[in-house]
Amino acid sequence: MLNLFQIGVVGNVSDNCGGLGPIVRIIKKGVFPIVQIGIPILLIVFGTVDLGKAVISSDEKEVKEAQSRLIKRCIYAVAIFFITTLVTLLMSLVATGTEGGDGEANTTGWAECWNSIE
Repeated sequence: MLNLFQIGVVGNVSDNCGGLGPIVRIIKKGVFPIVQIGIPILLIVFGTVDLGKAVISSDEKEVKEAQSRLIKRCIYAVAIFFITTLVTLLMSLVATGTEGGDGEANTTGWAECWNSIE
């Protein structure tokens, strides 16, 4: 049975990722930090700017709406911050799920690949 990491192998087959190391590295070291750090910071900054505009306009109704939007954005920021932890946990639970040579499921391949990227 084909392993996920054997499809389209470009690099060294003996490594944990079977050629998908660069893709996993981009996701783990490039995409996840942007999602985990950048997006929450932007949400909080935009919420603060909206609240500042509302306070300057001196409209009490607009200030209340901006406060509620800021609170929602802070909640979204915290949720987005923990997405990477959730994805890492799910990846370790799912692993590869392919059969090994003895008929038992090999569930360490994906986890080894994910954890070997530094």
